[in-house]
Amino acid sequence: MRTELRQKIIQSALLLFEKQGYHGVTVNQIVEDVGTSKGGFYHHFKTKDELLYVIHDTFISYALEKAAKANDMHESPTKKLQAIIHDFVKVFDIYKPHISVFYQENIYLNEKYEVLIKKKRDQFKNIIMKALYEGKEQGEFRSDLQVDITGMAILGMVNWTYKWYHQGGFRTIDDISNIFVDLILHAVLESETITSGKYKELLMK
Repeated sequence: MRTELRQKIIQSALLLFEKQGYHGVTVNQIVEDVGTSKGGFYHHFKTKDELLYVIHDTFISYALEKAAKANDMHESPTKKLQAIIHDFVKVFDIYKPHISVFYQENIYLNEKYEVLIKKKRDQFKNIIMKALYEGKEQGEFRSDLQVDITGMAILGMVNWTYKWYHQGGFRTIDDISNIFVDLILHAVLESETITSGKYKELLMK
């Protein structure tokens, strides 16, 4: 029951923050919407700031966990990058409300929570950079690949999904993730890998 109440508070806050903004919503509004007491709220969250942090942390932790798993599971940098991008894109479907609130309200994060979020975002970025460096060093990716710029381009391109992706649209999230993977791998792989027909073979391994 306690876990269920915590989730109800988070879901209520997501909808209210999306509609009215972080500062436009009070704890009283949240507890009234959920049908609990202030005591119920404060049992799970010390402050409204902590609730905003939890909303941010939920999807970032999920993305980081998936990226770390892909990094550990695959030896090939190409397979690592493929899995990371697939899971990264899917975050925008699984946690769409969380991400909308993040981009709307992240400027209101308490400094101590901002530091924690930034640490996880940097860890996620570093996993992508590591896969790119490994791919370049092992000869799977182009020898002239500018890893730092490429990594930031991948992050920017996929992060922008939140602006245009709509659940139930013409393209499913799997369709979109496959398109992103194809675009990115065609940009980073050695041209010989693509022209020789090894591209699909490499992805099937």
